[in-house]
Amino acid sequence: MKKIIKTLVFKISMIVLPFFFQRSYLSGRWFCWPVLDGIFWAWRGVWWQKIFGFNRRIPWPVSPLCTVGDPRMVRFHPDNLDNFQSPGCYFQCGGPLSIGYGVYIAPNVGLINANHDPWNLDRHVEGSPITLGDHCWIGMNAVILPGVELGERTVVGAGSVVTKSFPEGHCVIAGNPARILRRLEKPKEEREGTS
Repeated sequence: MKKIIKTLVFKISMIVLPFFFQRSYLSGRWFCWPVLDGIFWAWRGVWWQKIFGFNRRIPWPVSPLCTVGDPRMVRFHPDNLDNFQSPGCYFQCGGPLSIGYGVYIAPNVGLINANHDPWNLDRHVEGSPITLGDHCWIGMNAVILPGVELGERTVVGAGSVVTKSFPEGHCVIAGNPARILRRLEKPKEEREGTS
């Protein structure tokens, strides 16, 4: 009986939810049977985004505890929808923001694309892009500043402030300002499989 109810909820949700969010975001691993996480996030989004107005203009489900600037500036794969459910995250989007596939963003992370104009603090200077390569992991309370590019498999330590790019990736960075602590090598079984 429980499985029948779950199936019914899933099927009805997949019919109704596209009236509230773009269908392209209601796909991927979070919306594949029997996973119901995406369905939960979407119904919570209907309540908080569409009824109460938190992040109302965002065309995908977003936690009411996140802030997302201009959604037109954000590019991500639907499998990464979980990053917008992490509490306290701030996606400024004053410039292009590209989130690679398989990226994990912990709570309270700030992705800052544009700074205030030092001559007029009521205005922002033109935004610079932030690019997170595939399979990056951004630790809790980290801040990534305008113009930063992180290459594939970059791990950002909790509380770090990333002021410059690390396009080569495959590294662990931490600190304020962030610097490379160590390089990441492929696991032995992956290295042997490619030879």
